[in-house]
Amino acid sequence: MPTLIAQPSVVQAAGNKPKIIEEFVGRVSSQTAGVSVARMKSPSGWVEPGQTPEFDEYTLVLRGTLRVTTKDGGVDVHAGQAVITHKGEWVQYSTPGSEGAEYVAICLPAFSPDTVHRDA
Repeated sequence: MPTLIAQPSVVQAAGNKPKIIEEFVGRVSSQTAGVSVARMKSPSGWVEPGQTPEFDEYTLVLRGTLRVTTKDGGVDVHAGQAVITHKGEWVQYSTPGSEGAEYVAICLPAFSPDTVHRDA
């Protein structure tokens, strides 16, 4: 029998401005440890602390621009594009554009505050 997720769980976000994280599948909403699927809505000028996660993250930008910065440089990911970041690599996400961004993030295994390893 399929499991319906009737509505997402709102998860607290890190960063300098309020960001909305709606987790549809993951440790909070469905007690799923293997994968998490969340819709993110971040405002213009939002920046989160850098992190070195223990999971791969697959991100599809639906609206706006998401900046993904690594130790080797950065890339702007625009609506209709996707990016993959890899576990064990330092990464920082931000939304520098005037429209902010809306995107879907899929983490394998599921996102966890204990495995994201944010910068102090």
